[in-house]
Amino acid sequence: MKNQNNTTPKLGEGLTNRQVMMISIGGVIGAGLFIGSSAAIAKAGPAVVLSYALTSLVVFLVMRMLGEMAVMQPDTGSFSTYASKAIAPWAGFTIGWLYWWFWVLVIPVEAIAGAEILHAWFPMLPAWLYALLFVVILSLANLFDVKNFGTFEFWFSLIKVVAILMFIGICGLAVFGLWPWADVSGIANLYQNGGFMPFGFGGILAGILITAFSFFGVEILSIAAAEAHNPQEKIRKATNLVIYRIILFFVVSIFLAVSLVDWRASGLKDYGTFQYVLMTLNVPGTKLIMDSVVFVAVASCMNAALYTASRMLFSLGARKDAPAAVTRLTPRGVPRVAVILSCVVGILGCMANYFFPGQVLTFLLSTTGAIALLVYLVIAISQLRLRKRYEAQGVEIPFKMWLFPWLTWLVILMIVSVLGYMFFSPDYSYETLMSLTVTGVVVVCGVFINYKRKKKYALTKQLS
Repeated sequence: MKNQNNTTPKLGEGLTNRQVMMISIGGVIGAGLFIGSSAAIAKAGPAVVLSYALTSLVVFLVMRMLGEMAVMQPDTGSFSTYASKAIAPWAGFTIGWLYWWFWVLVIPVEAIAGAEILHAWFPMLPAWLYALLFVVILSLANLFDVKNFGTFEFWFSLIKVVAILMFIGICGLAVFGLWPWADVSGIANLYQNGGFMPFGFGGILAGILITAFSFFGVEILSIAAAEAHNPQEKIRKATNLVIYRIILFFVVSIFLAVSLVDWRASGLKDYGTFQYVLMTLNVPGTKLIMDSVVFVAVASCMNAALYTASRMLFSLGARKDAPAAVTRLTPRGVPRVAVILSCVVGILGCMANYFFPGQVLTFLLSTTGAIALLVYLVIAISQLRLRKRYEAQGVEIPFKMWLFPWLTWLVILMIVSVLGYMFFSPDYSYETLMSLTVTGVVVVCGVFINYKRKKKYALTKQLS
């Protein structure tokens, strides 16, 4: 498929309205909320609620900035494309490749987590085989039609949303003393066990460092919407609803969790936040329920990772920042080579984990520690520069970031502050240094490729 200029391949528009909306609703919910939130609770205590609230606000503002740019120009390359225009081609090159790198490493992480659950249920097959089958099956689903991705993600997201709403309902009843199967009620745990902020503001900041990565993925909406009809309308609606979804799914659920159980309980770490709370409330079949929900969350995240990595790789190829082969499409408009390459890297990551446990994959994952914040920072800088450019040219902007440029600068300052804290913090300095090192290498590659491209263009123009 080609665009009107017959130069750049164009992805198919196969996602339906309900698929895009459900992706935007449930796509942000991952295993990090169900299990990983216990690590944030351990760092901040009950004040983790503020960590989630502040992170929610920053993510919402970042999404508003991204929405402003995406409504002006829907593009499957999303913020990578906007960075090329707003900052420089090397910036789009860098953030695009870093984003692809992040998501292809998510593939083996989620495959391994899902394989462990499957192996516990059906131990007749080895875990590594489950991981391999997991990646291959979802890759095949992504390979033939974007509708397959949309269908999988629709049902995955629906299950996650229902699970969260049921958790909130059960916990809400318990808080008001209406849950008949456990003698647990009230919100005393918020302030009785060392106070609401046992680690002070530093604990809240430490919680933010963990919660920030739980939200990463909400920006996928701007990528997926490019493969739907009337993407501007979908991006606008979904962006406006982001804050309500995040507050309900993250802030409210975590508030109820730390209200009902002692944040110091070892069970939070041993079983995960949601499972431990439901066990405390004596909900029948808690382990099976949570294992099933976590498995769905893992499958959803890996499905999204395959989709997102392949689309970003396609976009890089379309801008000549990756080999032209990755832009090859199936008759249905799916980037076949980009999907296969992303799948292969994911499988290699899985095999590295089983052949060299705790070594190769752990090292590779350390290089992604700060990528989420770097992506958000680039989105904010891109919006700042593009908005000023459009206003100077008198271009009408249909979907605007509020209080420009002050809110944009505030977000930039907050992200830079968190990155600085991570760099000097003993707990995060290694991952931050590794991420910045990889970023530096990619930046050098981007600058070199852009220089060669300009030199070739100048020579061609001179000869003509």
